[in-house]
Amino acid sequence: MASKYGFASQLKELRFLFCQTSEHSAATRNFLTKSYPTMKKHNPHTPIMLREASNVEPKVYARYEFGKEKMIPLKGLDDKTIESRVTQLVKTPI
Repeated sequence: MASKYGFASQLKELRFLFCQTSEHSAATRNFLTKSYPTMKKHNPHTPIMLREASNVEPKVYARYEFGKEKMIPLKGLDDKTIESRVTQLVKTPI
């Protein structure tokens, strides 16, 4: 998992948006419970923000240099698919 979460050097921020109680955010919450400590350990200087709001659809945003940003919706995905999408997002520079 260490190399999986080695962020690209252009990545400046990773932000998760999800609901703290809804079923459609359950896989995102499960993924973050398991993966957040590893991501933070291997990228201590990159902000990883967790934003909770009632009834929002789960999404992940990656902000890169020069204000560029990518967003991936996470609704309907299981935690393995979320893991692969997030891995692709943090490794791919813009």
